[in-house]
Amino acid sequence: MAELKKILYVEDEPDIQMIARVALENVGGFELLVCSSGAEAVEKAANFDPDLFLLDVMMPGMDGPTTLLELRKIPTLEKTPVIFMTAKVQPQEVEFLKSLNVTDVIAKPFDPMGLANNIRDSWSKMN
Repeated sequence: MAELKKILYVEDEPDIQMIARVALENVGGFELLVCSSGAEAVEKAANFDPDLFLLDVMMPGMDGPTTLLELRKIPTLEKTPVIFMTAKVQPQEVEFLKSLNVTDVIAKPFDPMGLANNIRDSWSKMN
């Protein structure tokens, strides 16, 4: 599998966006496209051509699972790996998210200094 460089990150909370941006761009060295909604992600995803989707689960309008379904309709992105981030980490909720054929589920609140490594670890397990 190719090296992980570009991440499409969808998160509706500006404070969490800022923390994740620092964690992933400054600490992790990734190229990040931050979208504030599922609709914005679907609109911008194909042009960005990400290596990975990092999706918040609970968002107004289009939630994470629905966003993923819409992103999968874009032919060039139908196999792009996905990681969900969520505060809802009850076993049945995590099981449901993993049933959507995702790489991993990261619990919120996340450790900003460890986020990039968590994502790299998940990426390496796909090989």
